[in-house]
Amino acid sequence: MIRQIPCFCDNTLEVDIPEEVNLDTEPGLVEAIITGTFLNFTCPSCGKKHKPEFALTVLWPAKQLALEVLPELDRGEFYRRQEDKKAPPKETVISFPELSERIAILRDGLEVNAIEAIKYYLYMKAAESWPDDEVSIWYQNSAGGALEFHIHGIKENEVAVSKIPLTLYNKTLGDYRQNPKAETFSSLRVKSYTSVQNLLRPEELM
Repeated sequence: MIRQIPCFCDNTLEVDIPEEVNLDTEPGLVEAIITGTFLNFTCPSCGKKHKPEFALTVLWPAKQLALEVLPELDRGEFYRRQEDKKAPPKETVISFPELSERIAILRDGLEVNAIEAIKYYLYMKAAESWPDDEVSIWYQNSAGGALEFHIHGIKENEVAVSKIPLTLYNKTLGDYRQNPKAETFSSLRVKSYTSVQNLLRPEELM
């Protein structure tokens, strides 16, 4: 679908935005999504880079994934909308950073609910240590027996790195599988959307 992106230099970019992508048939998109280069555009007039967010569907049959991706601006509308029970079931992420993280989690063969539960623990620790800072926490990768998370917002232009032992992930995964209806895990999910944001922004659920 052709979309128009206005630039600050008064130029308008016309770009072709797919309504659906398949990561099995276009495997190069996995890396592009994770690195944040997916659907990035540069204004030919002034050189400014644009990273717009548009709604689309991401399919990854090898991971049994059908993902509805919504722009961050549609977050409130998602919570208000009525579920269409006749539509094919899809998982939801809100914003391209969440898309990037979700694809990285699935790439590494991890369970989304366990990762989001660990992120909630990290957010609570961050609130104790830096109560005046608005932080954001994102899963990056798994290597060397640890899961790496990046914490933004503690210091300007700096990223803190937190490495969580794989043993903690395995314990959290075991807890989830044993009791997926436990309050922490059940509160992570609203409709088709599993995210720590459902615990951090309860006012948006009203």
